[in-house]
Amino acid sequence: MSLAGHLARRIAAEGPMTLADYMSACLLHPDWGYYTRRDPLGSAGDFITAPETSQMFGELIGLCLAQSWLDQGAPTPFALVELGPGRGTLMADILRATRGVPGFHAAARVVLVEASPVLRARQALALPDAAPEWVDDVEALPDLPVFCVANEFFDALPVRQFRRDGRGWRETVVGLRDGALSLGLTDPAPLAALSHRLADTGDGMVVETSAAAISVAATLGARVEARGGAVLIVDYGDWRSQGDTFQALRAHRPVGVLEDPGACDLTAHVDFEALARAAPAAHTKMTPQGIFLERLGITPRAQALAAGLSGANLDQHVAAHRRLTHPEEMGTLFKVMALYPHKASPPPGLETANHLE
Repeated sequence: MSLAGHLARRIAAEGPMTLADYMSACLLHPDWGYYTRRDPLGSAGDFITAPETSQMFGELIGLCLAQSWLDQGAPTPFALVELGPGRGTLMADILRATRGVPGFHAAARVVLVEASPVLRARQALALPDAAPEWVDDVEALPDLPVFCVANEFFDALPVRQFRRDGRGWRETVVGLRDGALSLGLTDPAPLAALSHRLADTGDGMVVETSAAAISVAATLGARVEARGGAVLIVDYGDWRSQGDTFQALRAHRPVGVLEDPGACDLTAHVDFEALARAAPAAHTKMTPQGIFLERLGITPRAQALAAGLSGANLDQHVAAHRRLTHPEEMGTLFKVMALYPHKASPPPGLETANHLE
């Protein structure tokens, strides 16, 4: 039995499933899920994240969180949290960069929100001296101030997709056609949760929603507002969801979203406005990743590292700096937004948002 066969039998018995249900099964099924059975990262995997591109990314994220911790009075103890930590590379860079911050490591409890047993094992190898704790979801985080990074985490949370039809919406669903998985649309119906989008959409336009992302943002925002801390969200997306962004990636190439379920990475662009609205904490302006990293000093750091390099190593280093910051690469595709207490200042590199745009 394959995941495709399992899903086909489920649809035959229960009817078409939402994209969110399909995405959840493909990514997290205990036997055939993409994240539960493999390491998807790196050149041999399906995608390369910013921490895998260069140590500079994690170093600057770490110093940003440490400065925010200092600005909030250096609370002790606190939870140093990463959502979806991959191979543990980002957290390892964060910890190395913050070794010189007085009291930071002594006060920190490293907590990793990770569902994949394969990736938990990789994280343990990457963080042998950090004594990390693992939890399955943000609701299980310790009751402490939370200084957290979520890098390419929200894009992997399940989405539902709706296409405007008059005053109603038709939902994209996964059904069967001639025994094979197939995309289709429900009949149009009003949807109270999207009534506010009737003003900025027209017939045929697509809006995506993520109940899981909203739940995570609400939980983290409530924790930060009540106990202190900051949450750095780094992901690709935009201020407001618009358009079909549901996509599949395999071996660094786009493939069909129904192709070989469980063997491809499935993602959708992040709706930053929805996260900001869900969180009871303050939020910063959404900022392109390149601008954020430049404000934190990535170019001087790159120059300092380059001084000890030559040949192919120097070429790789220059290419990594470009990949992280250049507008034609990750510099504008990826955005950064932080959640933080209303009584505190925003983390370095980001600006206060006076209202929801």
